[in-house]
Amino acid sequence: MKKKFALALCGTMMASVMLGAGAAASEDMVYAVEAGSAGEAAAEDNGFEFNSVASQADALMEVASGTSDAAIIDLLMAGAMIGEGTSYPDLTHTDELTTEEYGVGCRKGSDLAAYINKVFADTYADGTMQEIASEYGVQEALVEQAAIDEDADIDEDGDVAYIQDKGSLIVGITDFAPMDYKDDNGEWIGFDADMAKLVAEKLGVEAEFVEIDWDNKLMELEAQNIDVVWNGMTLTNEVTSSMECTNAYCNNAQVVVVPAE
Repeated sequence: MKKKFALALCGTMMASVMLGAGAAASEDMVYAVEAGSAGEAAAEDNGFEFNSVASQADALMEVASGTSDAAIIDLLMAGAMIGEGTSYPDLTHTDELTTEEYGVGCRKGSDLAAYINKVFADTYADGTMQEIASEYGVQEALVEQAAIDEDADIDEDGDVAYIQDKGSLIVGITDFAPMDYKDDNGEWIGFDADMAKLVAEKLGVEAEFVEIDWDNKLMELEAQNIDVVWNGMTLTNEVTSSMECTNAYCNNAQVVVVPAE
């Protein structure tokens, strides 16, 4: 799947250049979008009629079944899930509605964000981040990480100490290839999942993955049901004002997915 994704991502990026804006998007269409997502925000910004569903995977199912005319999903997911050799070979990506960046969300004021930034910087410098990205075909989307020379300041009453004391980093996710998804053995893998495991290892704890309702991610975080939101989360103004977010680590776009002709 990983090699197929790399090829599919290249193809979707080429399609975006070839078709250009306005090739498929229309106010006469009904779009399936994930509730609380950047795709939903893009639909609202463009004045589209849309159906909000539980996940981006559900949005693709809506299009495949004919319940919705199109879906708006992440470009990185489109590369993994649509086109030849994927789960939806009869779907294609046309318009690129936005450009954006992914980040990891922590509780407001949390020292965990700075800790993760340091891991990002170190793993980018030594090539580990690029190696993991290559495993999942997202290396071209990586954002360069600036060097951080000093270790992050750790508050004895902060989230890093809290996580280390309880022995687990609870990661809030959805099923979202190639960032977080299950392998044939039911284990969570993906670029985000593997990076979260690496951060947990640095913390000296175990990574625990919990599927959440994406629309309730902030509530889950503030209630301490999860310690971090790490699932290809777009750094919108709403997100950065309500969470302590890491530096951006991946480029992305919201794209329109329709049945192939």
